[in-house]
Amino acid sequence: MIILSPSILSADFAALARDVDVVTKAGAQYVHVDVMDGHFVPNITIGPCVVAALRKTTKSVLDVHLMIQNPNQYAEEFLKAGADIITVHHESNLNIKQIYSLTRAYGKKLCVSVNPETPVENLDQYSKFVDMFLVMSVHPGFGGQSFIESSVDKIKYLRTKYPNTDIEVDGGIKLDNLKMVIAAGANVIVAGSAIFEAQDPAAAVQKFIVGGV
Repeated sequence: MIILSPSILSADFAALARDVDVVTKAGAQYVHVDVMDGHFVPNITIGPCVVAALRKTTKSVLDVHLMIQNPNQYAEEFLKAGADIITVHHESNLNIKQIYSLTRAYGKKLCVSVNPETPVENLDQYSKFVDMFLVMSVHPGFGGQSFIESSVDKIKYLRTKYPNTDIEVDGGIKLDNLKMVIAAGANVIVAGSAIFEAQDPAAAVQKFIVGGV
């Protein structure tokens, strides 16, 4: 079963609750929240207050992606705000044991991601701590980038080695490459502009959920 996690980075922030409501009513199971600090990536987005506001408006899973340099310093604020999944990056200043204990204390899930230039084998060290792996298929920091096709081999590696673990892919996913990443083994799909910038976002959600058919 495909889990769709529309990225609010491409939503209308002046009407965020409305946009989230549209995609979740259409069948999106997760809401992907991109948090950027201007240090780990060259962009700044949102903080825990937006997650808290979203939590009041939706019961959907809040899939909070911390593209920040010091995730251990801020993870608890996002968990308190209502995050259901916390994603941290291998390339950050990460203390995996500490953040694992924190997510478990809150009864939430943990995911670790690698950037496109990082060998996927670096994720092996986190296998006993995580509920999900995330393969970045663009360079993190900005929406609307083109899909990096070498990401497919990373997804295949993870699916083969960890058949029972959720594999998320994030970046440049469109209906024309969706089948490729699903075939490789991804089951959690992040899509931003392909959803929120579509002429009919609800219809786009439904096409993604059925695998682009």
